[in-house]
Amino acid sequence: MARKKLSIAALFAAGLLTLPAQQTAQSIPLQEHSANINGITVPDIPNAPFSATVVIESQRYWPDGPTQTRRTINLIARDSQGRTHNETRRMMPQYFHGSPPLLSVRLFDPLTRIRTLCDPTLRIARRQFLPEEPKANSFPNPFMRIEDLGVTTLNGLQAKGTRRIYTIGAAASGTGSPVEIEDEDWYSEELHMNLLIRHSDPRIGVQTIGVSSLKRDEPSASMFQVPAGYQILDITPAPVSAPVPAPAP
Repeated sequence: MARKKLSIAALFAAGLLTLPAQQTAQSIPLQEHSANINGITVPDIPNAPFSATVVIESQRYWPDGPTQTRRTINLIARDSQGRTHNETRRMMPQYFHGSPPLLSVRLFDPLTRIRTLCDPTLRIARRQFLPEEPKANSFPNPFMRIEDLGVTTLNGLQAKGTRRIYTIGAAASGTGSPVEIEDEDWYSEELHMNLLIRHSDPRIGVQTIGVSSLKRDEPSASMFQVPAGYQILDITPAPVSAPVPAPAP
């Protein structure tokens, strides 16, 4: 199996990880904000604590103009109990320098099965109980082929690479020709999560999501708690009662 060397830092502009507070979100026209992209999924695995920065870059292809680039950074963490912290920040234009606006923070405690979504704008924390769901069966996709990319070292951890290529026929692609969409991920068995993800669609563009500045220490307990001053709302749906049978005539 081939062994490769990858550098996450080489995939992104250097300025994102140390952003000076020179420009605020209010100075960026709203129409220049691109849709926010999901970051790295952090599984609730105990005894594997860490904290890290997730760097997200989206390159959008325009048929009548240059490539449009948007970037952001999020913080993620997991403690020894398996509690997780995952941020979402706004995707910002390439020329933006500053801290991307924080949109939400997702917290999850696997012991209580409580998920909390913190809204920093409204200072509201919405809590919901999530019952454990059985694992779904996966079935092979006849329109997908899988390539083994070997192993590499990312953030000091061994990562296994896999590329999944989906073929869309000419009739459904919208281009008049077959289109191949590629999903590439580099998975760490030690952390039970992806360290690098790349999604490429020739009709739209390329999205790259990478873990950087990884620390294996126990994160601060405050990262898994609702900040002071937030209103906490329980949005767990009420249990559905079984219908009472009608009395026999």
